[in-house]
Amino acid sequence: MYRQHTVAVVVPAYNEEGFVGEVLETMPEYVDRIYAVDDASSDETWEEITETAAELNEETRAEEAPTVAADGGPAFDRRVVPIRHETNRGVGGAIKTGYLEALEDEVDITAVMGGDGQMDPDILPRFLDPIVDGEVDYTKGNRLLDREYREGMSRWRFLGNSVLTFLTKIASGYWKMMDPQNGYTAISLRALENVEIEEMYEYYGYCNDLLVKLNAKGMRVADVAMPAVYGDEESSIKYPSYIRKVSGMLLKNFFWRLKTRYLVLDFHPLALFYLFGAVICGVALGGLLWSLYAWLMLAYPLFVRGSLSILLFITGSLFLLFAMLFDMQVNEPREVQFYD
Repeated sequence: MYRQHTVAVVVPAYNEEGFVGEVLETMPEYVDRIYAVDDASSDETWEEITETAAELNEETRAEEAPTVAADGGPAFDRRVVPIRHETNRGVGGAIKTGYLEALEDEVDITAVMGGDGQMDPDILPRFLDPIVDGEVDYTKGNRLLDREYREGMSRWRFLGNSVLTFLTKIASGYWKMMDPQNGYTAISLRALENVEIEEMYEYYGYCNDLLVKLNAKGMRVADVAMPAVYGDEESSIKYPSYIRKVSGMLLKNFFWRLKTRYLVLDFHPLALFYLFGAVICGVALGGLLWSLYAWLMLAYPLFVRGSLSILLFITGSLFLLFAMLFDMQVNEPREVQFYD
């Protein structure tokens, strides 16, 4: 237990032979339960998980008293729970499986640490303390808060991360948030119970999808400063399909958040500002294209039609900017940043 709160860690693993065992072995002692999820690996990841789990569970039974839940509930029967997917579902699917297990066990706080060994277990308290103190419902790592922490990140990774950060800000409504692809996270039981984990995205954009769901339910989130660490593991991300899938998911989630947060669960005119702005800009662009066509093909005058289209586009852009400003103001109390 950590400060009278039960803690679980989900360890998603896909072809992490040689890494995942050490991740399990170096887990802090206060972690009550570890859900090691093998996402249908093609190497010896599953064997490494089961062997390490057997050793750790035996050590726990021999050396420690049973773990008792913070509410006085029953003790966990084993510390490490190996789980294997029959088919590959993606890292989001593996984390979803762990989250659902944590929900069933009613664990107070559930963290995520990848099976590749990139996430330092010694800084886990940074993610737990804000939740234990009741300040936030969800914490995530941020490798962009400090220049020193960004040194381990290549320029290509930094550029891609910056683009996804901007898109996720708009889609999620967490405008101060950065580094949305960071998988080092912790979430409260309250948040897990409210964000419909069963519907969580299962591809690599799961972290972006979860941020949108958290915002729609009014949850508070925190960025936790941490260094970028990259080891000898090989990334399985295929960037062309990654960018296409995540961008489409973010666009869909953006509209879902506006409908759910500002029209269904509550009402705020910013949703209408977004709608009017998008419609006006669309009409303006269509008008501008028609004006260019008429000028080039039909010899119609360009100035009047073109000027009207540009004026409409400026008007629509102002609607969109005001909508973003309203969105920032509404969500400002739901964001916190923690430095060292």
